[in-house]
Amino acid sequence: MKVAVAIKQVPARDSWLRIDAAGSWIQDSDLSYEINEPDAYALEAGLQWKEKHGGEVVVLCAGPARASQTIRESLAKGADRAIHIEEENPAAFDALGLARLMAAALAAEQPDLVLTGLQSDDLGYGQTGVILAEALGLPHATLVMQMEETDGGIRVKRELEDGWFQNVEMPLPALLTVQSGINRLRYATLMGIKKAKMKEVRRVTAAELGGASAPVLRIARLYLPERSKQIQLFEGSPKEAAAKLVEKLKFEARIL
Repeated sequence: MKVAVAIKQVPARDSWLRIDAAGSWIQDSDLSYEINEPDAYALEAGLQWKEKHGGEVVVLCAGPARASQTIRESLAKGADRAIHIEEENPAAFDALGLARLMAAALAAEQPDLVLTGLQSDDLGYGQTGVILAEALGLPHATLVMQMEETDGGIRVKRELEDGWFQNVEMPLPALLTVQSGINRLRYATLMGIKKAKMKEVRRVTAAELGGASAPVLRIARLYLPERSKQIQLFEGSPKEAAAKLVEKLKFEARIL
């Protein structure tokens, strides 16, 4: 069974983020980068699936040359090979454009199972995985907590709201977006790091995959949350003022 795992390289969580001069994105010249944490859980789920059912794990990543570090880390953890969509400015692609590129890169692979993280730590749209499923023509499930193989398909446990879960049976091939925290992430071993240097990384460009489509979503402005102070005085007796304060905190601030 072939499992494809889509990963993304994002700024490290402890990075000091500053907005660029154009106000359209963050300054990335002095940032450190790491694998997107939700994607790390998807990768671990794929590796555990291979260990249980056999086959191979193929990592797919779109990003500039620096993304090769994240790809090698995934290979060191146990992925068999990788596809690197080389694009120096991945922020120029919206979720639809990126999903189309990834679908084109996976067309020749014909994976039995495609895994992605629930969302990315930098943008947090939570859309790329489900759009990729549509582009590939695959059934999909989101917020997956558990996976189990069945005769000719797969059974997944999805997390819903308020402590509810849903069990769904699906045919294969399929695409799943994996919930963070469903497993324990492994570290790359010294032997795995050495083997990663010998594993195949196929590099393709966005132009070779059909190029960029006109984005349907564009970041118009990026800015820090605006800070403001407001003072409101409540008239009347202390009891009446306290009642008004409680009402404001309950129905407007929603902290009670």
